[in-house]
Amino acid sequence: MDGCECDACKLAKAVVDDADLLTKKSFWIFGGDGWAYDIGYGGLDHVLAQGENVNVLVLDTEVYSNTGGQASKSSPHAAVAKFAAAGKRTKKKDLGMMAISYGYVYVAQVAMSDPAQVLKAMTEAEAYDGPSLIIAYAPCINHGIKMDHAQEEIKRAVAAGYWQTFRYNPAAEGKKFTLDSKDPTEDYQAFIKGENRYASLLRQFPDVAPELFAQSQADAAARLESYKRLAD
Repeated sequence: MDGCECDACKLAKAVVDDADLLTKKSFWIFGGDGWAYDIGYGGLDHVLAQGENVNVLVLDTEVYSNTGGQASKSSPHAAVAKFAAAGKRTKKKDLGMMAISYGYVYVAQVAMSDPAQVLKAMTEAEAYDGPSLIIAYAPCINHGIKMDHAQEEIKRAVAAGYWQTFRYNPAAEGKKFTLDSKDPTEDYQAFIKGENRYASLLRQFPDVAPELFAQSQADAAARLESYKRLAD
């Protein structure tokens, strides 16, 4: 800016030169489920617990994708992966509910098959003056699907009740938890049998697969009921 050499003009020029310091900064941390649920969980938990205004986006493929497809704490019951060749025998960690327990962390679980819900969650997270965690379902090539059909797979996951979407906003007046996904409209087991990580279990271990599939479905139903209780 132009001006004279008086103190007022010098001060105005200094303010203009540092104008970027006067705008709100948006801080985002991106990571996968292997980091967020497992190897980096301690760090993630520490960041969320501090109450600082930082946003975290977790891309949940339910497997350690970038290191060869090992099972993680994000892997559900029955999923076949490295170190879980006969199907994982424990249920998936509910990272979202663990973060909600703090009471002051914005938490959302999203699916790109519903872009409006994703946009709303990210907008709310950015507006929230505190830590935010968004968990996005991310189909992986390890699931045995074509990646150009990822959006369709996400849509089926939500319709089958395999993946639920919700938003928990501590700053909201009144109702803080919103369950965005509806009750399942498609067959859960038909959905999981369409992915290699489950279909291979049925082929190789037909004696144990039905029991593990039933347990996986029961886990999903239990998660949905816990979300409904929060929503009510």
